[in-house]
Amino acid sequence: MNMRTKVLGSKVAVLILLALMIMLVLAGCGKKEEHAVVQNDKGALEKTEIKYQGWASQVLFPELAEDLGYLAPLKLKWVGNTISGPQDIQSVATGDIDFGGAFTGAIVNLKASNAPIKYVIGYYGVDDKSYYALVVNQDSPLKDGRDFIGKKIAVNTPAAHNEFIIKEYLRKQGLTEAEIKQVTLAVLPPVNAEQALRQGQVDGAILGGMFKDKAFDRGGVRTVFTDYDIFGKFTGGGYVFTEKFIRDNPNTVRKFVEATAKAIEWAKATPREEVIARMEKIIKERKRNEDASTVNYWRSTGVSGKGGLASDTEIQMWIDWLVKEGKLKAGQIKPSDVYTNEFNPYVNEK
Repeated sequence: MNMRTKVLGSKVAVLILLALMIMLVLAGCGKKEEHAVVQNDKGALEKTEIKYQGWASQVLFPELAEDLGYLAPLKLKWVGNTISGPQDIQSVATGDIDFGGAFTGAIVNLKASNAPIKYVIGYYGVDDKSYYALVVNQDSPLKDGRDFIGKKIAVNTPAAHNEFIIKEYLRKQGLTEAEIKQVTLAVLPPVNAEQALRQGQVDGAILGGMFKDKAFDRGGVRTVFTDYDIFGKFTGGGYVFTEKFIRDNPNTVRKFVEATAKAIEWAKATPREEVIARMEKIIKERKRNEDASTVNYWRSTGVSGKGGLASDTEIQMWIDWLVKEGKLKAGQIKPSDVYTNEFNPYVNEK
């Protein structure tokens, strides 16, 4: 090998070595930059998909939020339907789904049993357009609370909204706790309650939403009282996550609450016909073999707090009820143990 070849070979080796060093430096910088992006991007979603249960022929506010584009890039993963709020939030506590919703009293009760859940946004309630009613047949002799002693009333779920309103009504009518226990609450799915009433299997039925409206459309029934008559406007239930899910996925929870809150406010501000049309479209497009016409009975959100904000007063109402029922001890739980508004964009607009 001559001298020229040796020099040329040395130059090539040096160039290769320099190229390798540059590549290693760039790779190292790239890794540092990539790590920095992850560290600094505090708004990135920890999870981009969350599991939930739906309600047949109904559009939940998170579903509406997704259709309106408020939820993106977060996506909902439907795993089936439920007909029970308490079952829904129990499924959250066991980790089968990520979020679920129920009557506030059921949330308080589950929380008091040491379930690590947190109410993050209200999603249904009562106002002058959306309410539950105790319905009886038109020719029924039952007119006030005392008439129901020894009678049977259909409710959709035990220890939930229906049971709460009937017992509070009876108390306000002057019945003692012993007399209230003589009123039988028969658990029936809402779809079967009207038929049971008309056939005389029950003496009254608590009906709400489309089930109430359909019963009155068919005629032959009347109202004894409504929860709006007794309590006025209030938020009746909320969505929960586990406390662990919230700790591990705060940005995901914030996105969910923000989008759901915006959907609630959209539904409040938009003409009813447009809201119904949007809900019909959602039901038809998701192809779950449902009756889209039922959303024609939608009246209002019923949610009292802006964007589903919760309040100490509303939560305390359910705590007090559970204390009266003997299911909680006075002072066992306080509203701040149950809910948080920290993820709601309307938190400063109470």
